[in-house]
Amino acid sequence: MDKKIIIAIDGFSSCGKSTFAKQIAKKLNYLFIDSGAMYRAVTLAFKQHGIIQDGKIDSSRYKQTLQEIEVGFSLNKSKGVYEITLDGTVVENEIRKPEIANCVSIVAAIAEVRERMVDLQRKLGEQKGIVMDGRDIGTVVFPNAELKIFMTADPKIRAERRLKELVEKGINITMEEVLENIRERDHLDQTREVSPLRKAEDAVILDNSHMTVDEQMEWVENLVNSRIH
Repeated sequence: MDKKIIIAIDGFSSCGKSTFAKQIAKKLNYLFIDSGAMYRAVTLAFKQHGIIQDGKIDSSRYKQTLQEIEVGFSLNKSKGVYEITLDGTVVENEIRKPEIANCVSIVAAIAEVRERMVDLQRKLGEQKGIVMDGRDIGTVVFPNAELKIFMTADPKIRAERRLKELVEKGINITMEEVLENIRERDHLDQTREVSPLRKAEDAVILDNSHMTVDEQMEWVENLVNSRIH
């Protein structure tokens, strides 16, 4: 029987990490954990509690709210996927809105937020057989993961992909706004003090600027097979 492994996928925003990770998990019958969704859920909670005002965090109030909220995952049997929950309610659609995307990097940079989410992620990975994507999965959360992939793509191509997603959801936004948001998030992710975005030394780079999802899956199949057989 093939052994179960942890697959850690890191990289820049809007590289298609979640789509890629979900496909791998489905193929291997592994659990997919969207770490970015976890931080978005915390951001949503902070928004709901009025802790984020004009893009700034109320430092006197976030610790108590962080202790009180519950972030988790619920299996959607009809779709066959795990969806993010906040205090028991599925919030997949709410966390994808631009007002959450614009604030998630500052929330994710808070040490206490990262500590709580990393603890939860490690518990989810104790049984192996998981695929997790994010910004620090291979460097901080699972430094001993059997397979680490670092995804990147040209910022303009990432902005085009993100704009297409938002337009399909009926969200009115310009290409310039999306590109600016991506560049700002890249800068924040790479320069934050706590767990900055960086490639693990043993990670394999995947630049998918000009690759289809099928081509990416073909690329990763040999990597996975070499780790599980």
